[in-house]
Amino acid sequence: MTVEQESAQDSLVDKIAATVDTYVRLVSSGTGEQIADLFAAGGTVEDPIGTPVRTTREEIVEFYGVIANMETRTTVLNWKKIAGDTAVFEFVLTTGTGGMTFEITPVDIMVFDDEGKIVSMRAVWQPSDLKQV
Repeated sequence: MTVEQESAQDSLVDKIAATVDTYVRLVSSGTGEQIADLFAAGGTVEDPIGTPVRTTREEIVEFYGVIANMETRTTVLNWKKIAGDTAVFEFVLTTGTGGMTFEITPVDIMVFDDEGKIVSMRAVWQPSDLKQV
């Protein structure tokens, strides 16, 4: 790898790391629109893996809007790994509504474009992972 290629790769890793951090923060405090802004044009969401893939901005805004409309929500990033154009990370999402609190710890797999925008997000979890706390 040349110095220029290494520098470009380091720059992309930095962009991806910043996007992951912003994503986790916005899941706890942002709007569906703000989260959708992290996605590239044509970006997709499959959450959880095996469910229909959301392929339009409107579907992505609607999906994250459900979380954004919870009475309470917090996130904690447990870890992240980045290689090439891909990030894998685990975080804890705690939401509350109607006097009930729920917690889930998904592992998200994201692929990014050269600008650090999300091209695809796939969440690894199953319904039994959602716990009432």
